[in-house]
Amino acid sequence: MALVKMKELLNQASEKSRAVGAFSVGNLEMVKGAVKAAEEMNAPIILQIAEVRLPYSPLALMGPMMVEAAKNAKVGIAVHLDHGKTVKVLKQALDYGFTSVMMDGSTLPFEENIAKTLEAANLAREYGATVEAELGLVGGSEDGSTDEGIRCTNPGDARTFCERTGVDALAVAIGNAHGNYPVAPRLAFDVLKAIDQKTDVPLVLHGGTGITPEDFRKAIGLGIRKVNIATASFDSLTREAAKYLGSGGKHDYFGLNEAMVRGVYDNVKQHIRIFHCTEPLA
Repeated sequence: MALVKMKELLNQASEKSRAVGAFSVGNLEMVKGAVKAAEEMNAPIILQIAEVRLPYSPLALMGPMMVEAAKNAKVGIAVHLDHGKTVKVLKQALDYGFTSVMMDGSTLPFEENIAKTLEAANLAREYGATVEAELGLVGGSEDGSTDEGIRCTNPGDARTFCERTGVDALAVAIGNAHGNYPVAPRLAFDVLKAIDQKTDVPLVLHGGTGITPEDFRKAIGLGIRKVNIATASFDSLTREAAKYLGSGGKHDYFGLNEAMVRGVYDNVKQHIRIFHCTEPLA
């Protein structure tokens, strides 16, 4: 396999009543760990990076690396710009070869969100790329710097939004939030069910870190076809790096590299098992 469009992976997930994992990356080790897990599990994945992460992980460096990793993978991998805020950055990602982009206008009034999403969708289609948008308000932010609260997606608005923008995937707000939850969230599965009934596009669950395996699978049963995982991978990498540096003996970059790869690999592999709904939960 190789670099593929995200829409292709979402359609495959729909056919098999499962979800595809979308794993945020920020450096070489995260890319290596995610791809290694995907190949070992023979499972397609999405490599993604959010616009808010670019000051730490510049797109000029991350973009080509992510695309090349996908092209050389043994499984299908889509490369996605997550939570895009500006058309300028979306175009940069598409020029690097990303096969999917998200325009996040969720904090805007309804009509402004539609207008901004349409602009992004028209651009993406020039490249043959997949388009994701968000309606409602998922709590927190990718980098933890803001939190404008949670506003559940209105099912009727979701249908109108999808019809007018023609998006390929819709991120919904059902009580989920970015970052670490103080306690496991109570997801509004009734809202998710209603959205799924009123729309015909694959649905996306952001803020996956901290949601229980049981709730993941229940959401997948109600139309979720893409699940974003970011914080859990960053945390797992950090723990493995700290464990390595805190161990006895000599430490060097190469050992640290292996520890960081292992941290992401373990986390991605764990989530693939959950999202594919093929193995019983422990």
